[in-house]
Amino acid sequence: MTRSAKPGGARAQPETPRTLLHDKVLGSLVGSAIGDAMGAPTEMWSRDQIQAEYGFVRDLHTAVRPPSPEGTWTMNVPAGATTDDTRWKALMVDYLTGTGTRIEAADQTLKPKELARLISARFSDEIERLRTLSADDPATQLANGLMRVQWLQEWERVARAYLAGGEDEHRRALDQFYGGEMVCAGLLFSPTLGAFYPGDPEAAYLNAFAVDIYDLGYARDVSAVTAAMVAAAMAPDATPDSVLAVVADVDPHGYFETRLVGRLAHEMLRDARSIVHAARKVEGAPAETPGTLESAGQDHPWASSGLSPRERSRLEAAYRMLDARRQRMPFHAGEIHLVNLTALLYSDFDFPTALTFVVNWGRDNDTTAAVTGALLGAFVGAEKLPRKWVGQSLERNRGLGIDLEALADRMTTAILSR
Repeated sequence: MTRSAKPGGARAQPETPRTLLHDKVLGSLVGSAIGDAMGAPTEMWSRDQIQAEYGFVRDLHTAVRPPSPEGTWTMNVPAGATTDDTRWKALMVDYLTGTGTRIEAADQTLKPKELARLISARFSDEIERLRTLSADDPATQLANGLMRVQWLQEWERVARAYLAGGEDEHRRALDQFYGGEMVCAGLLFSPTLGAFYPGDPEAAYLNAFAVDIYDLGYARDVSAVTAAMVAAAMAPDATPDSVLAVVADVDPHGYFETRLVGRLAHEMLRDARSIVHAARKVEGAPAETPGTLESAGQDHPWASSGLSPRERSRLEAAYRMLDARRQRMPFHAGEIHLVNLTALLYSDFDFPTALTFVVNWGRDNDTTAAVTGALLGAFVGAEKLPRKWVGQSLERNRGLGIDLEALADRMTTAILSR
């Protein structure tokens, strides 16, 4: 998007390679922020909780929730405000556009240690902030400062262990990081890594895998696959098939050859296809079942959603099949990958439909919607995202100190400089 263009509107300048690339970079960043903001008010809620409070979420809402290190840092933030998912995208742009990030122009391989150093430096900066609190409202400043420190403290522990160079020390730090679970750590930043390699999903995969010093087991493959999908979506001639094909075609580390297991990231794509196929076979609303929220009548919690009884039935069918595949941790990388793939297929790559699918299912819906939004934003570009949501996202994030347009400018320049 050029400086004189309006979000979601017509371009004021001719389309050039830079403006086209910038539109997709900004689309990925803003799309992710929109997904984050749409899920922020109900992060980690069950579907019943969402239905009781909102009915069916199809817009951005004020996040009425207590502040937390991973969530919003203030109470009752306006619609469009974001959580740690967007903070990580901004940090990743700083990494990708900073000095010393790449080994050399001819190599284009990213340095994991540079990311670890950046995270450690940011953590040190937040500690220093606490030491220099002003006398004006120190209690509020302390509470806010502690959240900023807590947001990075476990990440910094792993980064410090990685920089120390000892494999055992790094492994112990990983075991302490979310209890050694296969969480969505890399998914917080891998979509931005993918956008950095437009049209080159294998390069995106290899670099995302190398930089991801936080994930265990197949979660690392899921994060790298996500980066590769975003890279494929960044291509000017991208199609849904070309984006999804990455899950089968890009496997430089041989996950398909894993004995007795195979590539779980691809098995989840098969599960997603099966879920969507079965859901689309549902022809009418099921009879109301005692003790459930299934009903075709006006008392249905989604009665004001604008969905037809058939659409509601199909959505509920897809949700029940996802329920059966839930992981113990809502922020498990495999669960987020499956929900993301199901949303893409269910919506036929339509941005609003995919995000409402993700958010209304619940669980870690802001992170999943941020991943889905990043991929679809890269696919269609910022100009084709809903204008209202783009405007809210840009404005609210500026108020949080994150200028998404400036980040897109820097990242576009860095990509073209290669």
